[in-house]
Amino acid sequence: MSQTPDKSIAFRSERLDAPPVTHVITLPTFRRPEHLIETLESLARQKTDFPFAVIVMENDAGGMEGADAAKAWFERATIGGMVVVAHRRGNCHAYNAGWETALDAFPNLTAIAVIDDDEIASPGWLAGLSQTARETGADIVGGPQVPVFDDPDLSRWARHPAFTPHYDQTGAVPILYSSGNVMVARRVLEAMPCPFLDPAFNFIGGGDSDFYRRCKAKGFSFAWCQEAPVMETVPARRGEFSWLNARSLRNGAISAIIERRENPGLGARMKIVAKSLALLAASPIRGLRLYAKTGSPVIALYHAQVAWGRLMAEFGKVNEQYRNPEAN
Repeated sequence: MSQTPDKSIAFRSERLDAPPVTHVITLPTFRRPEHLIETLESLARQKTDFPFAVIVMENDAGGMEGADAAKAWFERATIGGMVVVAHRRGNCHAYNAGWETALDAFPNLTAIAVIDDDEIASPGWLAGLSQTARETGADIVGGPQVPVFDDPDLSRWARHPAFTPHYDQTGAVPILYSSGNVMVARRVLEAMPCPFLDPAFNFIGGGDSDFYRRCKAKGFSFAWCQEAPVMETVPARRGEFSWLNARSLRNGAISAIIERRENPGLGARMKIVAKSLALLAASPIRGLRLYAKTGSPVIALYHAQVAWGRLMAEFGKVNEQYRNPEAN
């Protein structure tokens, strides 16, 4: 395994036997060492009939709290793994470092799963994703991220689109949107150009959505596994209006940016702007429907916020929510 200026191998557990491994779980981390251990403990409880390994991608090369915590955990754990340092900050760099390392280190790898360091996997998570991939023949399988609020009083926001999964039934789906709970077949990564996730999305998010859109354009298929949830810990700040507003505006901006990438040229740009204006015009009616469903005037603002975010992106106004992790 070669080291590059972008990534390096910080640790490899002695019990890691690469040839038998068919599945790898990649786990990006940034300044959450305590929760990282909880996530790793949930991975140790996975019930599978195939061998798997874990790659932790440390994205704080200056601090290394996650790398140190993961190393100590692997030294006493019953599952094998590695710690990779992504030296360039940004979630896309972290994902790319982990996926590249997995392809390089495990010759019999068939699929890579992803979980974030603020999530806890159910015991049947990995097996569920794998089973759905087999049964549907899908190249990429996603599952629900169930919000668990630090402050139970904020659980009312669980119905906000920022926290609501796009699907609720197992089976084939048109496309996925999040990488926080997903399994990607090796054949997908071997067919896609590097870097897999575009670093242009490092601090605004959306690198996963852009990747999925490019995968779909190449003919790859998608599925959903409702029986493979992860529990996502939601800090109190994500229940504040400022965060919900910023996330909604950002979602709109990402959709416009991706559409511009797929459809370059002035004519296409005008159509995208027209679509944004149409969405803004329709947002009061769509907002009333959300209000009727949730009873929340804040949630009812979502469609208008998305439309505004799309229009703001036309003028280069995009909120980089991941630039300041303490505020995210």
